[in-house]
Amino acid sequence: MKKKTIWAVATIMGLSFLALLFLQLKYIDEMVSMKKEQFDESVTRSLDQVSRNLELNETLRFLESDVDAGKRTRVASDTTMSAVGDYASGGEYYSFEAKVSEHKPGTVPKLLIVRSDKSTLSKSNKSMQEILRNRYVYQKALLDRVVMSILYSASEKPLEERVNFRLLDRELQAELKNNGIDIPFHFTVETKEGREVYRCSDYDEEGEEYTYSQVLYRNDPANKTGIVKIHFPLMNKYIFRSIRFMVPSIVFTVILLITFIFTIVVVFRQKKYSEIKNDFINNMTHELKTPISSISLASQMLNDQSLTKSPAMMSHIGTAIQEESKRLKFLVDRVLQMSMFDKHDAIFKKKELDLNEMMENVAHTFTLRVEHTGGKIMTEVGAVDSTIFVDETHFQNVIFNLLDNAIKYKKPDQPVNLILRT
Repeated sequence: MKKKTIWAVATIMGLSFLALLFLQLKYIDEMVSMKKEQFDESVTRSLDQVSRNLELNETLRFLESDVDAGKRTRVASDTTMSAVGDYASGGEYYSFEAKVSEHKPGTVPKLLIVRSDKSTLSKSNKSMQEILRNRYVYQKALLDRVVMSILYSASEKPLEERVNFRLLDRELQAELKNNGIDIPFHFTVETKEGREVYRCSDYDEEGEEYTYSQVLYRNDPANKTGIVKIHFPLMNKYIFRSIRFMVPSIVFTVILLITFIFTIVVVFRQKKYSEIKNDFINNMTHELKTPISSISLASQMLNDQSLTKSPAMMSHIGTAIQEESKRLKFLVDRVLQMSMFDKHDAIFKKKELDLNEMMENVAHTFTLRVEHTGGKIMTEVGAVDSTIFVDETHFQNVIFNLLDNAIKYKKPDQPVNLILRT
């Protein structure tokens, strides 16, 4: 597969994974925002109801105290008022008994006529209506007096005397549970000027950055109102608890993305190894030609009957064949070591060598090829400390490659003159 194709597939898949991950995170963010809005709305609704309940409780206390102070009324869960009378009409006497029963304030009184006469039913109704009217006027006057008492005297009390803090705590718990919020909270009560008048016993500052406030006794003068402030230390956990089912999907998406990236890296690495292997095969093929050419040239000289084969020349040709054969062995070892590289088992066989001696052997090996071009190869080996600790195969291959390239890339029809120095 071409590298461009791999890059195209990797780009498309990578963008798809990133888009999927982005959509999941966006969805979670929207869910968190929506849950936060619902939480804020529930807390605000709860605080508003608590404020109303405090005002109703205060009104009830004033109403009870005012009724208890009256001389004509008795406060109880059930009040009964009876009226008995005689009426005369046209010389005849009619007797009736009326009972008014109230079970709760504001309920419609019930009228029971115990004994009546059909001819006096309308008169009885009128009498009872008059009684009820008088009762209504009395109750209305009583309520008006309570309202005036609240308006003129309730707000004069200090805030810490007006608010029953234990009741406030219970009201907050009840209203929050009614609105679906059942987590720990802490609250304080302050005056309008910011003076703190109450703090719950287990108060903790954690979560104060998200504080909700509600004005108490909103209809009182501004300087007489109070403020209740409440915060939730576990609010973030409460909100994120509702979206925890999305966490596994994000984790799996991230795992898939990491696996995909790792796969792409492995593909490119294998592609690189493949290219290196191809380059190695090409270079090895090229390098194998060098000793083969040297051996071929030596064999031609041996078979050439026109050349005078002195003992020195025969020794030189034999040495060249031996050295090139040795080099062929080194190249075969390189092929074997390259297979070890793929398995990550390559081992360098380092040993101590004499650099001067190595250079003499290399020069001797290349003598035939250099002289075949019409040039000469010379050595100037003068290293004092010539001992080196290297892998003989790889180090010789480096030198052979340099000399081989010098011969192959020479100018056409020009001799090559090489000098080896140590």
